[in-house]
Amino acid sequence: MTLRGITWDHPRGRDALEAAAAEAREAGDLDLEWSAHPLEGFESHPIDDLAQNYELIVLDHPHLGEALEHGSLQPLDAVVGAADIERWSHQAVGPSFDSYSVDGYQWAVPLDAAAQVAVHDSRLLGTPPATWAEVADLARSAPVALSLAGPHAFLTFASLCVAFGEAPAQHPADGPIVTDETAARALEVMRGIGERVPEGTSGLNPIGLLERMSTAGDIAYCPLVYGYVTYSSPSIRFADAPVAVPGGRHGSTIGGTGLAVSAHTEVTPELVAHIRHLMDPQTQRGFIPQHAGQPSNRAAWLDAEVNRDSADFYRSTLATLDDSWVRPRFAGYIPFQTAASAIVREIVTGELGIEPGIRRLNEAFAAAPIDGHAAADASVPTRSTAERV
Repeated sequence: MTLRGITWDHPRGRDALEAAAAEAREAGDLDLEWSAHPLEGFESHPIDDLAQNYELIVLDHPHLGEALEHGSLQPLDAVVGAADIERWSHQAVGPSFDSYSVDGYQWAVPLDAAAQVAVHDSRLLGTPPATWAEVADLARSAPVALSLAGPHAFLTFASLCVAFGEAPAQHPADGPIVTDETAARALEVMRGIGERVPEGTSGLNPIGLLERMSTAGDIAYCPLVYGYVTYSSPSIRFADAPVAVPGGRHGSTIGGTGLAVSAHTEVTPELVAHIRHLMDPQTQRGFIPQHAGQPSNRAAWLDAEVNRDSADFYRSTLATLDDSWVRPRFAGYIPFQTAASAIVREIVTGELGIEPGIRRLNEAFAAAPIDGHAAADASVPTRSTAERV
């Protein structure tokens, strides 16, 4: 029987999985074929639909609310056993493992760990800024970009709030996303930088931003973008995200990917062995980095050879991974994230005032469909002239 897996279409998300599947097929252990959809599909495609068509699913943790509402996944505790789950939980960087834990069960295991980190072009910038005040100063004299496309406008806002000492709420029942004071502070910083970003960068996803940075040479620095080891080089250097004050928390939002098993999958010993192989520390330190992957195992992030081969990508950003914030995982979070990003983009571009923008963010959060059935779309009330700034 051929098993089907779905991942995202980038070497970091595809190459190691395809290579491991090819090895398993050649050994006669497992017949597994991987398909891939673009980053935007990974960020937004309904998990239940994927679970109807694929046995293995590479997903992001905020999709778990929707997946659990529909009963789309099998708990990994029952697939591989509690001993493996316990061991892997202690081996992962930051909250990458815990982000897939809900209601006492593990619904995915982190194949890949990533968070928003800083990146600069060493050909255009020497020492990168360490604090958000320094980032704001740099933006007045050098080309500084923000990651604003798709969900990333809201994620940048959330990470700034974390740096300023207030993590966003995990559920609409918990009240506003953050206090108005923290929200205004974060949005003022984003708007100040957003007024000067290089032309055309606001519509680029993280891959597009890093690609442009690597080839066009017109972006000196980006304070928050999801780290991609495949772009790390002597000229494109990744570093920890900025802090609000020296010694403060690196504001960032955990990303990466988890491997989940569809509720419709017939679990076999061969499949369990393959999952264990992907999570094995030796695979994480060797095979995955050698095939353009970005491991989740802490030993790999600290490994001297892995860092030498990646221009110190891992050691340079590990503190940020450890500080990163885990997004909400209620069933309606993904549509809220989409709506919130659209609002944040309007605030950053000056189409919407900061105070009315904060009200709209809180209204969208309060109206988020916790059962996933309604849609928190860009269904925010039409702006009045007074809302514009």
